[in-house]
Amino acid sequence: MNLTGAIVLYAVLWFLTLFVVILIGQQSQQDAGEVVPGTPAGAPADLRLKRKLIWTTAIAAVIWAAIAVVILGGFVTRGDIANLDRVFR
Repeated sequence: MNLTGAIVLYAVLWFLTLFVVILIGQQSQQDAGEVVPGTPAGAPADLRLKRKLIWTTAIAAVIWAAIAVVILGGFVTRGDIANLDRVFR
């Protein structure tokens, strides 16, 4: 894995993790009982974006590190991936 591949892998993992983390603990304005005029009732009441971005960065780093260990440690090689078609016949 080269530097560009590592950065792209981390970016993809970060955004995938963000889409999961941003929904955790979300409460709508309707559930909170305080609907701001001009917004839909399903809009988040308190997003706490900074906290969720920090959690996203930490979780994505752990997942990235695990994948990097698998790739750089030689547990899975390109030859293994090329031979997957023989395994699933």
